[in-house]
Amino acid sequence: MPARPQLPRARFGDLLAEDLVAVTDDPAVVDRGGRWAVVVDFEGTITAARFRTWRRADATADAVGGRWSGVPASRWDSSLGPLAHAEGVDEIRARIAAGDVYQVNLCRVLETPLDDGTTLHGLHAALAAAHPAPYASHVYLPEHDLDVASASPELFLRRDREHLVTRPIKGTAATADAFLDKDRAENVMIVDLMRNDLGRVCVPGSVRATALCAPEHHPGLVHLVSTVEGTLADDVGWGEILAATFPPGSVVGAPKLAALDVIRRLEPVPRGPYCGAIGWIDADDDHAELAVGIRTFWRSAGTLRLGTGGGVTWDSDPEGEWRETELKARRLLAVAEG
Repeated sequence: MPARPQLPRARFGDLLAEDLVAVTDDPAVVDRGGRWAVVVDFEGTITAARFRTWRRADATADAVGGRWSGVPASRWDSSLGPLAHAEGVDEIRARIAAGDVYQVNLCRVLETPLDDGTTLHGLHAALAAAHPAPYASHVYLPEHDLDVASASPELFLRRDREHLVTRPIKGTAATADAFLDKDRAENVMIVDLMRNDLGRVCVPGSVRATALCAPEHHPGLVHLVSTVEGTLADDVGWGEILAATFPPGSVVGAPKLAALDVIRRLEPVPRGPYCGAIGWIDADDDHAELAVGIRTFWRSAGTLRLGTGGGVTWDSDPEGEWRETELKARRLLAVAEG
């Protein structure tokens, strides 16, 4: 018996948003009020959905999505193979040697065919069970071809009225004793970048790093996480905040504009929601929580996609960088396999 049609919804942890009211791509509309589910893809396209009802709901709310039938690991194709990825690492190192950049995040997108009638409700439930994450989410807007399921561990922006916080992750290893010097060097570079980004919209002198390179454990992985905080200046809206801070520095590199130029040259397909931002904004109460769109699946028409990548520095070697992308994708592909 075919599954019954699913209604638009957004889920962030145990917070469930239903009863869709409006959808916009304009952050100025978000500033006017309401509580919005937000997805910003890496290329900067904003989809903000205002829902009337927000409530706490346990995992049974995902049961209506049906079971996830699974995708065999052998069916995934990669936008960059090992050779092209290695050539990208070598080019980034050459750009570093030339003084153009200090670090660049190089990513590849995996994709596989998916039946058009399959939504990510079941995959989101499986992902939440296998990979408990502080910023787990599922945003489903069928009329806008948007279906994104994420188990992100990384905070992009949290707003508590005038208080802004970002917690960039840079450095990923299987165990806490496996971090390299390059992991810590990358983290410090991105902290400096994020301090600069927040400084564009915060009160001068208020931006500070309050934690640096703290190990944080997640299923199967350990990350180095830093915290940067600042006080938002008066009369700054979400358009200005996103313009100053997006894309998240941890998934771009430094300097940001030069790193973005390298990414556009080396990555053959758009990243989409991967490495973008996923979360919610309460414009009535000036609160928000946006995660970096890592550990994220997204479906568009008949294709399921997943991104994986890592930061490349002068100390990087191509084989090690490829292994890092495989490490980050392996457990997610196992969940997708069902």
